[in-house]
Amino acid sequence: MKITHIGGPTALFTYGGLTFLTDPAFDPPREYQMPGGRVMTKLTGPAIPAADLGPVDVVLLSHDEHFDNLDEAGRALLPSIPTVLSTPGAGTRIPGVQGLESWESIELDGVTVTAVPALHGPEGADAVLGVVTGFVLQSADLPTVYVSGDNASVDLVKQIADRFAPFGIAVLFAGGARTALLDGANLTLTSAEAVEAAHLLAPATIIPVHTEGWAHFTEGPDQFAQAFATAGLTDRLQLLEHGVATEVR
Repeated sequence: MKITHIGGPTALFTYGGLTFLTDPAFDPPREYQMPGGRVMTKLTGPAIPAADLGPVDVVLLSHDEHFDNLDEAGRALLPSIPTVLSTPGAGTRIPGVQGLESWESIELDGVTVTAVPALHGPEGADAVLGVVTGFVLQSADLPTVYVSGDNASVDLVKQIADRFAPFGIAVLFAGGARTALLDGANLTLTSAEAVEAAHLLAPATIIPVHTEGWAHFTEGPDQFAQAFATAGLTDRLQLLEHGVATEVR
């Protein structure tokens, strides 16, 4: 599997002969006005513009309701992608998007994609921030891949691991995102929680994304790497340079 981290939650990777794109966010740095007078601030632009991506077969969209997961440029890209998978709600809000319930699967040219549960914050967060999904990819003779989406629940990672282990690769959205909307509760995995998830997902190579590029993230790649070093898991961590296609170990 070859993967390119474009920035934030956005990564391009190949698997089973298909090209996948996670959570398209391609706007330049800017501020987004949110309900209640809140502002969401993007700090860095994409390492690769949407126009230079090349053919993409499938978008894995964890959710459509936040600009850091689907911004204006990313939304404009969706009609050109043959298959866009997301939550059932996204399927009703965006033409052409196929919504999957948790644990529901779809077959795509020999690749099985299963939507798996995610929780964007503490218990009850979905009532405030909306429903989020992760994805598991399986194909004959290939390692199983987990893409977490904006998930803050280690308990859900355990449920997913119990169903699909062993994993070969796990793309974890982390960064300890926080907002005053939920009184500063973590909306994505912290670095320490990512270490817990890594133990559950063993022996998977762990690839962190969505740890930087936005003002509401509290833990960057350096803190993620330090947490894995402290836990003795550096050999299972693969940090990506933005814009560089990298073979997964």
